[in-house]
Order: sequence, then structure tokens, then C-alpha cells
Amino acid sequence: MNSIELRRELHRHPELSFEEHRTQRTIMAALEAEGIACREIAGTGVLARIKGARGNHRRAVVLRADIDALPIVERNEVDYRSENEGVMHACGHDMHAAMLFGVLTELNRERDFEGTLFGVFQPGEELNPGGASKVLAEEPFADYDVAAVVGQHVDARLEVGQIGICPGMFMASNDELRFAVRGRGGHAARRAECDDTVTAMADLVVRTTSLNVPDAVVSVGRVIAEGATNVIPDRVTAEGTMRTFDTAERERIYAHLRGNAKTIEEKYGVEVEVDISRGYPSVVNDVMLSYEAMIVAADEGIAIRELERMTTAEDFGYYTERYASLFYRLGVGRAAGSSHTATFLPDEAAIAVGERMMRRMALHVLNK
Repeated sequence: MNSIELRRELHRHPELSFEEHRTQRTIMAALEAEGIACREIAGTGVLARIKGARGNHRRAVVLRADIDALPIVERNEVDYRSENEGVMHACGHDMHAAMLFGVLTELNRERDFEGTLFGVFQPGEELNPGGASKVLAEEPFADYDVAAVVGQHVDARLEVGQIGICPGMFMASNDELRFAVRGRGGHAARRAECDDTVTAMADLVVRTTSLNVPDAVVSVGRVIAEGATNVIPDRVTAEGTMRTFDTAERERIYAHLRGNAKTIEEKYGVEVEVDISRGYPSVVNDVMLSYEAMIVAADEGIAIRELERMTTAEDFGYYTERYASLFYRLGVGRAAGSSHTATFLPDEAAIAVGERMMRRMALHVLNK
């Protein structure tokens, strides 16, 4: 099986976060057919290992690809369209897995490097707490000196043949916000006998989104009030997301969210619950690795764009907290459309580019 064949097989059979059982079996079978040692990790993930022909095998490089899909009904008319109705590889994780497989296959045949190379096919990137946290909880690299962890993500804002790199702080942390307002519901025409839970929640939402600043995003994407035109419900809920780059700013917004809840309780005579699910940490690229990657890309004839930091989040941040790491964006062409949509379709020509970049970066670090 080659990289494109694997990509199409995974695309045809996408699976949601932490449900990647068939995906796991497919990847392990492909690796084993190439004689690459592998095992299960983080429940539904795969950990591959290749020893180089020389050098200190305690020194290691880790290459990572995520493998989960999204709950989206695919609308692409291709012969490898998703057969799992309502689930789609709309974020390009099938591409990531295929490129990692290609790199491992080539380097396994050559083994012309020092140290040990790991490939992590990681589950559950799209869902808190993130598969990266589960991988690291197993301490798979405890007996190794990890010189670098490298990951890549497809990006339709870049054309095929381009990569985007942001040295240092790159992507935001990600927290999930959940609110509940409780009070005495009742007939909407008898307001004096009710606690206006709907207005209380509306006020809370406005106060929450007013916390947005240039370096922090606080958004509410879902509000549920199971009332009617003439019924005020006993309970109203809301859910949202919060993205920050700075730990102090993160804590400051936490405090404001809880303070706003108390204000709403006092103002409307209701009870307010605030549940903050602390998610992925920020992705912080190692500066030296970033600039070394730019040199490697230039040597490969791959065009480089230096990117600004992004308020999107990635559980790759768990790796950057522990090891020198690099996470970059790989161009798949604007014609691919927007990720997380039903028509996202990356250009498969990007697979060869991604393999070249990841392979060269692994060799650069291992043979340094």
C-alpha cells in the first residue's frame, strides 16, 4: 500500500475521536506489511518505532499525525467518498496519517540515520482532553532522549509546494465553557411570579463575549432555552470556547467569568453554574527548530511563508510543553476549500511535499 492508497482507504472509512478502531487496524496492517514494528497506544492510536543503522539509540525523534475525523456529512463526489454516513475527514487527518506512513516506509527501508525514529498516529485530536495527553500519559518515550517532536497540518490558505512556519508562540490554548442559569420558570405573562432565566442568560452571554481582546477569544456558540412563546423555562444553558496565548490572561478571564456569574445571580435572583473544561495548552514552536526547518525547506525547494500566530487550537501543544517541538502548516491549495466543511478536498499532490519535508526534518535532527 502506498501513501495515496492509504489516504483514500482512511478517507473512505473515517471514524470519530477515540473511536478509530478500524483506522488503527488499517494503519497497523500497513506498517506491519512494511516490516515496521508498531503497537497500540492511547486506546485507538498506533506507535511505530524504527531503529537507525548507527548511533545512540536513546536519542530519538518523534513524528506525529492525528487520525480522527469529524461529524460532518461529506458532499464531495469522489470514488473514495466517506462510507460512514455523517462522519468525514474534513480536517485532513487522513492526509496527515498517509504522509507519516510514507515517511516511515522510506526511512525504514533505508535506516541511514542515527538514533531511533518514532511515528505516532494519534487519536482524538478533535476532542478534549485530546489524544496527545493520553499518548504522553503512557510515557512511551521515558527511556529516550527526545531531540524533537515534529507535526504538520494541511492548510488551504497555502498552495501546494508551500509550508508555513511560526517560530515561538503559534496557536492558542483551548478551553470549553458551559453555563447554566436556574430559576423559577412559569407563565411568561406573569413575570412577577417568575425568574427571567432567559434574560439572565442573555445578559451573561453579552458579558462573556465582552471579554474579547486582541490576544484572547471568548465566544458562545450554543444557547438552549426549552421554553415557548408564553413559557419561561426553569433552566437555560449555553456553551462556548475560549482561546488565549498567555497563562496570566487565561487566569484573568477565568476570574471574570466567575465574577460575571455572581453579578447575574445578584441582579436576577437566579443560580448560575460555570463549568470551565481546561483544554489544550498553547502550541509553542521551538525557535531553533523553526529556523532550521526553514533551511531544510529551502534546500528541498519548498517555498516558505512565515505565519502569524493563530487563535485556533491543537493538542500538539501537549508535546510542545514537554519537548523541543515543531508544528508547521502544509499547503494543499485554495481549491481545497475550507477545512471543517462538507466539501473540503485537499490536493493529493501535497502528500509528496509533506513527506519530503517531514523526512528531511527527521534526518536533519537525528543526524545532527
